Amino acid sequence: MPVHATRPQHPEELLAGPALSEGLRRVERRLNRLSTSSRLPLINRAAGRITAAGGKRLRPALTLATALALGGRIDRRTVTAAACVELIHAGSLVHDDLMDNAAERRGVRTVNAELGGGGALVVGDFMVARAWLAALSSTSRTVAEALAATLVELAEGQFQETADLFDAGRTPADALESVRRKTASLFRTSCVVAHPDGRAMAEYGERYGMLFQVLDDLLDLASTAERLGKPVGNDLRQGVYSFPLLTAVGRDCEDLRPFLGRRLTEEEITVVLARLRNSSVVDDTIEYCRGLAADAVAALPVVDHPEAAAVLYGLPIATVDHARALLAG
Repeated sequence: MPVHATRPQHPEELLAGPALSEGLRRVERRLNRLSTSSRLPLINRAAGRITAAGGKRLRPALTLATALALGGRIDRRTVTAAACVELIHAGSLVHDDLMDNAAERRGVRTVNAELGGGGALVVGDFMVARAWLAALSSTSRTVAEALAATLVELAEGQFQETADLFDAGRTPADALESVRRKTASLFRTSCVVAHPDGRAMAEYGERYGMLFQVLDDLLDLASTAERLGKPVGNDLRQGVYSFPLLTAVGRDCEDLRPFLGRRLTEEEITVVLARLRNSSVVDDTIEYCRGLAADAVAALPVVDHPEAAAVLYGLPIATVDHARALLAG
């Protein structure tokens, strides 16, 4: 593994190389065209507004970096595959917001807040279907099949999480399986669709996706609204018992078990969050995610392309370090 003199604290700084930056600009343009390609202006406005709201774009960045790592190029096919992955992700968020009855995401009103539940369902369906059609027509059948298989996993992961809401018997293994299907599967596919040999990167993508979501779940429990720029404790409100929470309850927070299995008041949520922040949940989860980061890097083939190497070797631990910084203090 190459040794880098410095490592940016923020993961997105790793994507600033010339090839990746230009590739992501091309992905952004393609994403905009796909999300506004309906014959119905109202769908275009809703889907276009969601994709234009931005985001980390880590999934398409992995697609581009994987293509370079495996000796490919960032050509039209690769850009389309990356845009399709991000459009599926955006469509799944529309569905998530609908299920959660969320009013805002990334500072923008959600589709369900604007158009109601039925409108949000259709817009999310359009985004997912449009991505699959673009993959079928502009990349390859193999890419389209990989995306379709991932859609099945996303649906299963979401269903599993919904079925487990407020389930005091949920285990850490159950939570991880839901994460693998609902989040890690699309990170894995981001790598797979990048190149004919993309399956060599499947384990890397899945391990990175696991640590990404586990850290996000930890931030919801142990960071603050001021640091994150959004409310915390949402999983507890919705009855989603995440891996960090369940691990903590099984170790040094057994006293929190009576809070599981029912809806909590805001006062109770404050009590639970305070207890978790004074427990070993942060250190335990960070250590677990450092292990996932090491596993992800160990799964990489030899990467000779300097820009791709900086991203793929650096991103897992940079993501862990960035989350750690948001938890400090």
